[in-house]
Amino acid sequence: MGYEYINFKKEDGAVGILTINRPRALNALNWDTLKDLGNFVENDLSKENLRVLIITGEGDKAFVAGADIAQMSEMSSSDFREYVDYAHKIYDLIENNPCPSIAAVNGYALGGGCELALACDIRIASEKAKLGFPEVKLGIFPGWGGSQRITRIMGNAKAKELIYTGEMISAEEALRSGLVERVVPHEAIMKEAMELAGAIAKRAPLAVSAAKEAINTGSEMDLQSALDLEKTLIISCFDTDDRTEGMKAFLEKRNPVFKGK
Repeated sequence: MGYEYINFKKEDGAVGILTINRPRALNALNWDTLKDLGNFVENDLSKENLRVLIITGEGDKAFVAGADIAQMSEMSSSDFREYVDYAHKIYDLIENNPCPSIAAVNGYALGGGCELALACDIRIASEKAKLGFPEVKLGIFPGWGGSQRITRIMGNAKAKELIYTGEMISAEEALRSGLVERVVPHEAIMKEAMELAGAIAKRAPLAVSAAKEAINTGSEMDLQSALDLEKTLIISCFDTDDRTEGMKAFLEKRNPVFKGK
């Protein structure tokens, strides 16, 4: 694929592992790294026909330590606006892509790195991980979707505490507050992520994607509109070969073979 700052590989034919590969800078997202991520998400992700995407960071210390502060400090206001706009675009694409995503948080997930994890559907953290939003220490605040996504997970008051102080929290505290779904031994994080991805990949992919749309889109609607969306999506699932296969396999007491049709 010709990317300098990300690596991608496919496992078991349906699970993709995307690794942010800038370990000397703790995988900080400078412009080049962010553009590599964006180009993959925009141009290559759909071609891979994945059932699950895992996103993680290279090395033993960081998932993504944030944006590149040295580069950011030299930006003009117009440069910074472009930087923010592009990050929003890419994180929105990850969040709303039909392919489910798992963040394997293997170390520091700070600022834009924590925001990247929040754009994923599910977050698994190493017991050594540290998460947070240090932006207020730099005269800004989390603006790559963080101030909005985190409040929908943790609630306003807890999100304000985390953002206003700029302090890091442990993986265990992140688990208690709902920021991550699982905490595992550091050496087991990719094994855990792969096991979860494998379980999801075995399910009917059109149904999983429809469920993702129902949850993501419905959470922004009033209840009745969300329920109407749910009805539309489940009816669309009923008219698929996968639904026929799933129910037939259940009645025949065998494992289904889903083809995403």
